Amino acid sequence: MSEPSLVLIAAVFLLAGFVKGVIGLGLPTVAMGLLATRMAPAHALAIVIVPSITTNIWQTFGGPYLRVLLRRLWPMLVGLLFGIWCAAGLMAGPYARYGTLVLGVLLVIYGIIGLKQVRFHVPPAKEKWIGGVVGVVTGAVSAVTGVQVIPSMPFMQAIGLEKDELVQGLGVFFTTGTLGLIWGLSDAGLLTVSVAVPGLVALVTGFAGMFIGQNVRTRMHPVVFRRWFLVAMIGLGIYLGGEALTRIFA
Repeated sequence: MSEPSLVLIAAVFLLAGFVKGVIGLGLPTVAMGLLATRMAPAHALAIVIVPSITTNIWQTFGGPYLRVLLRRLWPMLVGLLFGIWCAAGLMAGPYARYGTLVLGVLLVIYGIIGLKQVRFHVPPAKEKWIGGVVGVVTGAVSAVTGVQVIPSMPFMQAIGLEKDELVQGLGVFFTTGTLGLIWGLSDAGLLTVSVAVPGLVALVTGFAGMFIGQNVRTRMHPVVFRRWFLVAMIGLGIYLGGEALTRIFA
């Protein structure tokens, strides 16, 4: 795969930020999916880290529910960090080439679940231990692909978080996961000076895209946009999975 130009990185993060501005999530998912067509997921993640952690911290402290969310989600957050720690070596190890395939499959699953509006329910008595398991699985998947939406997001919907709580809860979860990924990338030697300029470009254009998306959101129905976004994620996932399989069996 060829290294993407700064112009391509800017275009990717402008689009990813736009998506996050309109529907409240999706910046890492869109950016990782598109960058993975031109580079290994581990290297793409090194670029995604800076805008991801910045936007997620803003989302974490953008509401009044932080203490309540920490009390409810702490087993999931601990499991997330543990999963990232266990799978951190897969970022740059001999199995790194399978990261694009896993990412493609996850994008398809994410898109199908979203389009079908699948809803789960987790009773309060089981919330803590199921949350811990979900955190570990999400952490392992995140360490390989940089995507943290499966199975974490369906779980947070299943425990009954309301709209504003869910948005802030996703911010808390993604911030924790991104901090864990920073450690994993540093340990793997992937966070180097070479990603500083691409990371800065990604940060600036990502926020620009968010600003544009938030303004468009007031004029466009988010449900319609979200539907087409999910269709695009399925298509991108199929493309990434097919390309990865071609390389693996070549």
